[in-house]
Amino acid sequence: MPCEVKHRFLVLYGSQKGQAQSIAEGIADEAGEHGLVADICCLNENHKYNLEKENSPVVFVVSTTGDGEPPDNALQFVKRIKKKTLPSDHYKHLCYALLALGDTNYANFCNCGKTIDHRLQEVGAKHFYATGHADDGVGLELVVDPWLAGLWEAIKGALSKMASDREGHSNTDLTDSAANLSSPDIKLNLLSLADDQNCESARASEEAADSKSTFAALSSASVTQTTASDPSPTFSAEDIGLDSQSADIAAGVSKSTPETQTGDVGFSHAVLKASLTCSLPPLSESSLNVPALPPPYLDVSLQEDAIEEVNAPLNKEALHEVPISRAVQLTRGDSVKTALLLELDIAAHPTLTFQPGDSFDVFCPNRASEVGEMLRRLGLQDQRNHRVQVSLRKDTKKKGAQVPSYVPQNITLQCLLTRCLEIRSVPKKAFLRALVEVTGDGVQRRRLQELSSKQGAADYNLYVRDPSLSVVDLLAAFPSCSPPLSLLIEHLPKLQPRPYSAASSSLRHPGKLHFVFNAVEFPACSGRPAGRKGLCTGWLSELINPILVYPGRTQSSDSPGLPKIHVSLRPNCSFRPPADPSVPFIMVGPGTGVAPFIGFLQQREKEREESPEAAFGETWLFFGCRHKDRDFLFREELEGFVSSGTLSHLKVCFSRDDQVEEEEAPTSPAAPRYVQHNLLLNSQHITDILLKQNGCLYVCGDAKNMAKDVNDSLMEMIRAELQLDQLDAMKRLAGLREEKRYLQDIWG
Repeated sequence: MPCEVKHRFLVLYGSQKGQAQSIAEGIADEAGEHGLVADICCLNENHKYNLEKENSPVVFVVSTTGDGEPPDNALQFVKRIKKKTLPSDHYKHLCYALLALGDTNYANFCNCGKTIDHRLQEVGAKHFYATGHADDGVGLELVVDPWLAGLWEAIKGALSKMASDREGHSNTDLTDSAANLSSPDIKLNLLSLADDQNCESARASEEAADSKSTFAALSSASVTQTTASDPSPTFSAEDIGLDSQSADIAAGVSKSTPETQTGDVGFSHAVLKASLTCSLPPLSESSLNVPALPPPYLDVSLQEDAIEEVNAPLNKEALHEVPISRAVQLTRGDSVKTALLLELDIAAHPTLTFQPGDSFDVFCPNRASEVGEMLRRLGLQDQRNHRVQVSLRKDTKKKGAQVPSYVPQNITLQCLLTRCLEIRSVPKKAFLRALVEVTGDGVQRRRLQELSSKQGAADYNLYVRDPSLSVVDLLAAFPSCSPPLSLLIEHLPKLQPRPYSAASSSLRHPGKLHFVFNAVEFPACSGRPAGRKGLCTGWLSELINPILVYPGRTQSSDSPGLPKIHVSLRPNCSFRPPADPSVPFIMVGPGTGVAPFIGFLQQREKEREESPEAAFGETWLFFGCRHKDRDFLFREELEGFVSSGTLSHLKVCFSRDDQVEEEEAPTSPAAPRYVQHNLLLNSQHITDILLKQNGCLYVCGDAKNMAKDVNDSLMEMIRAELQLDQLDAMKRLAGLREEKRYLQDIWG
């Protein structure tokens, strides 16, 4: 019998931390089950694919990093397609689908995916399936799962359409048929995920229009555009009429009721609680939709070869090893958070040049205690110094399988777990699914299946994702789980460096680089019996303890050896003071978010000293903290900037001091508690600088709360000042972003 011909498509991905790559690999692996075959490449592997000659459907999966930037392995591709010399029909032969990953806690949500999508449209490419925008802020799976479910019929429809076009059977433009591929249409409804009533009414209206067009049919449906004016059909978490369970998931509501009481008359009621290791009805009694088992693809063995132990990051050629010359605790001992300032001596590294606003990476190891616990769970304590040999399995069914680039050939097991793998990473569902196969206890197996299933998505968010549970935590909670080393290497991402903002100017402190951070503490939770310190901040805190100067402690007369760390620069060409010193600018930086603005102001002060006749624009700083006498960071230096005229206006607020004052004097007017309140109090000045003087506004700090609140306040100020409606105010604020006059350096 002749062999069945499987139709081909191409999968391209751009990934910074591995999530987009994992999804792309899953698509390629699943292709065979649908009678298809997929080629898969990273976007930077342009020698392996050629879009100029590609005649099959293309699926892009791309994430966004930093301030809306492409991942490192997609940067060159984005630069290529953005060339202005490309004609408008350059990719007219190309039909594609795109899944963008992002996080709405950050500015420029899914910006890389949107950039690629928009540019491909500009140069003639056409969609065969709606673009998906998945939000890691609420859970990628809310968009990824239904998007993947509908992808396969869309690919088959595109293949059929392209084949008929090549045979001359159809002259219909792909744009007209992309939303009508041999399967029922689904209209996308704009509604809130957490609004069950809206979900029900939207679903009811859909059923009245067409009983076949329901969310449940998405696995065999394409997605139609909702407006004729939108050339790029998309769906995101807010666009889909989700069922009530999905709405609960998005709202963070567990379908396993957190508490229930059981018992009979005459007996005391025992309270059962859901937890990481225990579910309750209805989840515990539900049938589960569990992901397919990821195919294993690595062979791993341990060799007794004698090799030198490495006690530094492996890519040392791109790093600078610098001493920490000074460490100062900026907060009082009774402050809720501990803020530390570190000074790096970079005088011996002339290539390590930076500007105020730049950031840099600190390369830290995993904690020795956690590496030891991982070795114990693997049963490999006695082989910690053996060389790890990693190769591809000859029988693997994984498409595009390769040995991870961050796993070198000559490395000990101890060093691999210390320097290469992110053992603090939150386990993905695919990893949980793989752990099911190596878990002996039946109850524990069932719970891992639940956490990896569609039905258990709320529990996964509540007990794994939201508390940032690590692989070490998970293995401690499931003692009968015994994964092989190969499974960890296949699923754990690369140990990432941690970025910090420069908090100084080289004009004020030549040969030095300052940075500030809060010592992070993760509280105990269901899957973590004891709290723990942040990986990098905890390591740095312990490293600098011998030289730390803090309130009440004088600097030691002894000269202990200065600790050293490895760093690399991350230049930020946009988050910098205006090139023209006459341009006014506003800085919003509560807590350690003030760090880059100390560099801004140090630079401005030196420039004023060197050019006293020059015209300098107004400068505003909005700072906030809990208590004036405990955590007012850089207070003396900031007040000095005001005295010298470097800082025109310093607006501060103290969120907890006000509560004490209100109790003592309840009739006094409330003082501003947060930076957004101070912004609103100075609305006239702010809008004048931004809208009339073409000034700039910089925001640095917490992404999840502060940055959103500041953004909302700015939008309200613009709406009121210009007498606009909400939508036009949003557009005006977006225009400031596009002009690079509203800039953010924020983190989760």
